Amino acid sequence: MAKVLGLGGVFYKADDPQAMRAWYADVLGFELTAWGGASFSPPASSSQQWSLFPADTAYFAPSAHPFMVNLIVDDMAGILERARDAGAEILSQQDEPYGKFAWLMDPAGVKVELWQPL
Repeated sequence: MAKVLGLGGVFYKADDPQAMRAWYADVLGFELTAWGGASFSPPASSSQQWSLFPADTAYFAPSAHPFMVNLIVDDMAGILERARDAGAEILSQQDEPYGKFAWLMDPAGVKVELWQPL
């Protein structure tokens, strides 16, 4: 049977794509390619997720967007330090049995969930 094999990317519009690229490179350490995006190979200790939430969920707050981006990180403390140094507000953090999580907002108002798998 034909089926989906995984997530192929995250794509969304931005008023200033160049500034957004710079923020993701400077704050979250994205290694941008010549075409302006970033490619990732997920670590073996992680997995790709697809999940729907009820329309009235508060989980994406304070973002007004109907989606959230989850990014796998290798050093949560280092990423959060760089984010704070760049002026990003860390919304919250928590440890779970399957890894560390933190949430922040990008300059376009998209909520970003960071995940460091165990």
